Amino acid sequence: MVTSTGRLDAVYAALGDTTRRAILSRLAGGDSTVGALAKPFAVSRPAISKHLRVLERAGLVRRTKAGRVSRCRLDAKPLAAAAQWLEHYRRFWEASFDRLDAYLRELQEKEKPHGRKD
Repeated sequence: MVTSTGRLDAVYAALGDTTRRAILSRLAGGDSTVGALAKPFAVSRPAISKHLRVLERAGLVRRTKAGRVSRCRLDAKPLAAAAQWLEHYRRFWEASFDRLDAYLRELQEKEKPHGRKD
């Protein structure tokens, strides 16, 4: 079983590749066959299958097979954990920018000549 930390690592590793992000974007529009997913990319079909395996291990793609046709579906649930992890840092940076903004306003007030109202 993959731990939540291991899953988060797998999600970020999967998202670290341009082709895999493009595959996820295409799947966000609906299920697709492996062949249809491979069409716009200048890589071999086995290379696309390799990318899909990485996405499957991360839990981002579910693949079903009917005869010789493999269909893929996006499973966005693991992205929620990744977004939650990033949210912590977004709040950190917002607070940092708020402190910087307050400091800059304080400096501007100190630089105003006494008696002038701007």
